[in-house]
Amino acid sequence: MSQTKQGLVFQRFTLEYLPNVLFIESESYPEPWTHGMFRQELTNPNSYIWLALLGDSLVGYAGFWLVLDEAHITRITVGEKYRSNGYGRVITEYMLEQAFDLGAALARLEVRETNVPARALYDRLGFVVEGKRIGYYQRTNENAVLMVKRF
Repeated sequence: MSQTKQGLVFQRFTLEYLPNVLFIESESYPEPWTHGMFRQELTNPNSYIWLALLGDSLVGYAGFWLVLDEAHITRITVGEKYRSNGYGRVITEYMLEQAFDLGAALARLEVRETNVPARALYDRLGFVVEGKRIGYYQRTNENAVLMVKRF
């Protein structure tokens, strides 16, 4: 575990927190990851997921797949009641530091075109738009904006 700004403590994802993660996941995404998908992340040697805790409460989580020197960001999620407090930035910065320390030269992600707060955060953190995937999110038929950050 490691301490960071705003009182958050980070630890690697474990099954103990799966029910809390699934709750936040379901309130955050129209196409949430399933129980099985999160369990697979625990056995994927390229997967790194961290939990952000404030005391005993799960504030959010973030993860990526490290493939060669690229971190493909899979999730950056903050629980609804903790949003708009700067936690998203702290969680994202922590995850990017971990990716860099593990040898990533760049980080890539997809974000819903309509997710203005997330896109603004990624802009502030130095991500740039590199493309768009039309109708990428099947359930809502939303476009994905592809972004990249070089370290």
